[in-house]
Amino acid sequence: MNRATVEKLVYPLLGVVLVIALWHAVCVALDMPASVLPTPAEVGGQIVAQRGLLWSEGLVTLAETVYGFLLALVLGIPIAIVITGSRVINQMFYPLLVALQSVPKVALAPILLVWLGTGLESKLAIAWLVAFFPIIVDTVAGLRATPKELLELAHSLKASRGQIFMKIQFPAALPFVITGAKVAVTLAVIGAVIGEFIGSSDGLGFLLMSAMSQINTPLAFAALFALSVLGIGVYVAVVLIEKLLSPWLPVAPSSH
Repeated sequence: MNRATVEKLVYPLLGVVLVIALWHAVCVALDMPASVLPTPAEVGGQIVAQRGLLWSEGLVTLAETVYGFLLALVLGIPIAIVITGSRVINQMFYPLLVALQSVPKVALAPILLVWLGTGLESKLAIAWLVAFFPIIVDTVAGLRATPKELLELAHSLKASRGQIFMKIQFPAALPFVITGAKVAVTLAVIGAVIGEFIGSSDGLGFLLMSAMSQINTPLAFAALFALSVLGIGVYVAVVLIEKLLSPWLPVAPSSH
């Protein structure tokens, strides 16, 4: 492995070690009770002891996250295409999308629970609501960032509107779509957990709330650890997809 690869592996691990060491030092120095701030060892003990529970509840949250994220992709990209292709629709509906994004999803969650119940559907809907806006924004930015020279060349060759979109605009927008997907997939985890907080009988969010209601802080921290691993996992999955697509992706400036 080259030096850059080693640094990418070593530095994050070093950061984690330093944070754990500081965490342990604070617990010892301040003589923190486990109900307030458990030591890393106590949290690690809970992770090992409850690994089966964390795994089963994590699979529930993972399913809600993935379904919500995929729904955001399936609906968000076409909406972005329509908004980009029509000035009238853009002016009519883009402000409404911004307004919807500004509404705290915690406030919408109880309404969705009444409409859809406490099953998977309501968690999927909340995850979708949280995740779809970054995909729309980045896809719109990518479609609008298509190099004018390419568009002029396509028009000079009398390419149809569909050919211009499929061969020039959408390929040029793909890096932006993937950038939006990276943001959206982590937000989908948050959306799924919000739904589990409001009304659920399973999932890592429900486990976290149950642990805190029982003042089992080490288990709550173990659930938080599982959520962080889940979030990193789905993000890495999107990054790997980006790597697989990299031979076909044009180089585009970041939208962030």
